Amino acid sequence: MKILIIGTGYVGATTAMVFSEIGWQVTGLDIDAGKIERLKKGQLHFHEPGLEGLIAKHVQSGRLRFTTDKQAAIKEHDVIFLCVGTPSLPDGSADLRYVGQAAEDIGRLMTGYKLVVTKSTVPVGTQEQIKKWIEAAQQTAYPFDVASNPEFLREGKAVEDALRPDRIVIGTDSQRATEQLKKLYYSFACPWVVTTPRTAELIKYASNSFLATKISYMNELARLCDELEVNVKEIAEGMGLDPRIGPSFLQAGLGYGGSCFPKDVSELVATSRKHHVNLRILEGVTEVNRAQYAYLLDKARSRLSGFADKTVTVLGLAFKPDTDDIREAPALRILDQLLLEQAGVQLYDPIAALPGHPSYKAVKICSSAEEALRGADAIILCTEWSEFGQLDWKKAKKLLGQPNIFDGRNMLDAKRMRRLGYYYQGIGSGY
Repeated sequence: MKILIIGTGYVGATTAMVFSEIGWQVTGLDIDAGKIERLKKGQLHFHEPGLEGLIAKHVQSGRLRFTTDKQAAIKEHDVIFLCVGTPSLPDGSADLRYVGQAAEDIGRLMTGYKLVVTKSTVPVGTQEQIKKWIEAAQQTAYPFDVASNPEFLREGKAVEDALRPDRIVIGTDSQRATEQLKKLYYSFACPWVVTTPRTAELIKYASNSFLATKISYMNELARLCDELEVNVKEIAEGMGLDPRIGPSFLQAGLGYGGSCFPKDVSELVATSRKHHVNLRILEGVTEVNRAQYAYLLDKARSRLSGFADKTVTVLGLAFKPDTDDIREAPALRILDQLLLEQAGVQLYDPIAALPGHPSYKAVKICSSAEEALRGADAIILCTEWSEFGQLDWKKAKKLLGQPNIFDGRNMLDAKRMRRLGYYYQGIGSGY
């Protein structure tokens, strides 16, 4: 089977790599000619450790190619994965315009049987809607199936997750589609969940929303830890040893961001409201996450007696390390508030870049952490890049105007930083 991937963003490029690595012939299709030209050279248009090398390897071997030619691509491939974006609308629901356009293109251009597989994160019931879009666009009633096959990739760990998945979920009402998908994933030994399309679609939202809930729970608990002089990291360690809880996603901090958790929680809440069901826990998860960045800012503001005319260094912009993704990054909210309160802001991130918005012209972009620290009255650490942990903090202290550190990721050793003469404030660092 030859596989077509529609959409060459984070999910599409990773999916294309996986099937090429297994041994299938794969084509990536995108309307963005710039992206396609870079991918043809084996170059990624985003940062993801290890992915570019594998893309380049398979481009060079001829197993993976990229194109902007919709008509030829859809005609020549029997299996088509939809990996297009589904951003949030103002009401929190998913915008399916790109999914709809891809479905219409398939219906209009298909010349025989197609298996259409939704890899994009889509609301429950989208598989049925895709069928209707394809049927409405068909000029000849060729047979087709639509299946759901959600992705469970972590940014910064996408290659590992894609090549060694912890499960494969397939939602389909067609035995033919089930057998084809099992053949595509023949080399994987992980557990399989074969279910209905609606169930598969909801598994994705339920999974991400549960992980977001763990994060917000720990962030809220961290505030209590500060009042009780208890270290939330030790609480997380004790909790995580319980196999019913596990250690993952128990790290308190500034809150979650990125392309998945914020929009997936919002979509699940929006879906529940459409069906007159209140998901009060998830509504609370969102509220905690939106306010979490302000908790550390309040601590810093109090320490400095206000931000006006103070120089504040922000270390880290990406929502997490090993990615350049700044979507919904807590650092952006912090930058916005610091600028609003007339602080002088110095920013350093090893990979991520600020958007070219006029409101960020006042931010001094630095080429190193040391440059960003010079003359600062406070440091706000927003992303736990490993180089921040390896920084010579004893030497760095001499660069500062005032040795104040507000660690939004609890990555530094509080006791050590205080021994070095810093005022150190984490989130739930307690003592």
